[in-house]
Amino acid sequence: MTNPEKIAFKNKLKNFGLDLLRQRIATAQDAMNQAQEAANSEEKSSAGDKYETGRAIGQLQKEMHSRQLAEYAKEVKALQSIATDSLCDRGGPGAFVQTKAIAFFLSAGLGKQTVEGKSILFVSPMAPFARALQNKKTGDSIAFNGTSMTIEDVW
Repeated sequence: MTNPEKIAFKNKLKNFGLDLLRQRIATAQDAMNQAQEAANSEEKSSAGDKYETGRAIGQLQKEMHSRQLAEYAKEVKALQSIATDSLCDRGGPGAFVQTKAIAFFLSAGLGKQTVEGKSILFVSPMAPFARALQNKKTGDSIAFNGTSMTIEDVW
């Protein structure tokens, strides 16, 4: 892969991550709205406790989805700040790290994703594993959770 192709692929990964986060935001927003509607539609009955419990559950669900929404918004902001228009020679935010087993993109904690048929683990730069990759270069070995791997390429 040429250097311009590597940069284009990193940009594609960043955009993929942003799209995925936007989908998650939309899903959380919908779930939050549905929880609010469920709480609002709970009818007062002769069993007052049932009414209050239903409203409380709806409110708790809304708050949970609201927290998810806020977390996703933070992830979007962090991912937008990642520079992907240049190549990296060491592990750090925006780096693509290839090992024999799997590739890592240090950008946002989105888990294992498939992009262009390649399995890539999107890792937050703040995650413990990303810290293990910090300043590592091609040929370096890392050990994490009892697993040892050698970095084949960083860009």
